[in-house]
Amino acid sequence: MKVAVVGATGLVGRKMIQVLKERNFPITQLIAVASEKSVGKMIRFEESEIEIVSPERAIEQKPDIALFSAGGQASKNLAPKFAAAGITVIDNSSAWRMDPTIPLVVPEINGSVLKKENKIIANPNCSTIQMVMALAPLHRRYGIKRIVVSTYQSVSGSGIKGINQLRNERKGEKGEMVYPYQIDMNTLAHAGDFDDTGYTTEEIKLVKETQKILNDKIAVSATVVRVPVVAGHSESVNVELKQPFTIEEVIYLLSDMPGVTVQDDPKKNLYPMPIFAEEKDDVFVGRIRRDTSVENGLNMWVVSDNLRKGAATNAVQIAEYLKAHNLIH
Repeated sequence: MKVAVVGATGLVGRKMIQVLKERNFPITQLIAVASEKSVGKMIRFEESEIEIVSPERAIEQKPDIALFSAGGQASKNLAPKFAAAGITVIDNSSAWRMDPTIPLVVPEINGSVLKKENKIIANPNCSTIQMVMALAPLHRRYGIKRIVVSTYQSVSGSGIKGINQLRNERKGEKGEMVYPYQIDMNTLAHAGDFDDTGYTTEEIKLVKETQKILNDKIAVSATVVRVPVVAGHSESVNVELKQPFTIEEVIYLLSDMPGVTVQDDPKKNLYPMPIFAEEKDDVFVGRIRRDTSVENGLNMWVVSDNLRKGAATNAVQIAEYLKAHNLIH
């Protein structure tokens, strides 16, 4: 298959190319696409050097699939052009996620919503993906009444500029500030832009995307925090279930969920951490315990590599699902 990666020079774009190679996706031609300033430069794929081309040139080459990670505005402008040329777009930005005509997909949960006529498919937000991976098996078994989530999001969620700010501050060097304050030795109760309600865009994504993926108007309350970690988002997830449960059954359901690994042994201090999740595709769940303050309450700690399952891997898995179910062309 011909595969284009739009935004190939960015953190997620590069990770998409890495994951395509690791998972042996059947590529006959990789088309690397980036902005005008990068056109003509070379990037490495397997044993070859590939020249970066413009979006217009990429469309002319008629790829089967285009993985987009070029930002919301670029996606709004370019995705319809690729789709009009018969190319299936899997978009990692927030541009299309809440469009009712566009599927928002985590393949292990709702891949069945995909149809051959879907020419633009939305990849959910990184923090949403890892949370719903842990929640979907519980929602199927018990139903979820309410979710309260606090996230602890790494600086790679802000791209290379976030990583650079943290590293510069750690070395005591001046550099570009992507955050309004120092991030090293600090936490920022803020990711995305604030709206008139006092919530941020990242928090609103957790609410609306969760409801769309799980196909249920679950009550969700979110607080997003940026922490001085390079890679891997962590989440404290409090869930109020509709039916009684046992911890043993919850652990069984989570362990049985494809793409989820339970790490939960308090006696051995075993619980998920970003340093363990980095460069892995699974979502790790631990600190699984009953919330005794509310009927049918449950607490969990959920960790995942935000650049992999939270972005690149999920996009490639969507492509794999489309191919396996003959949904391309």
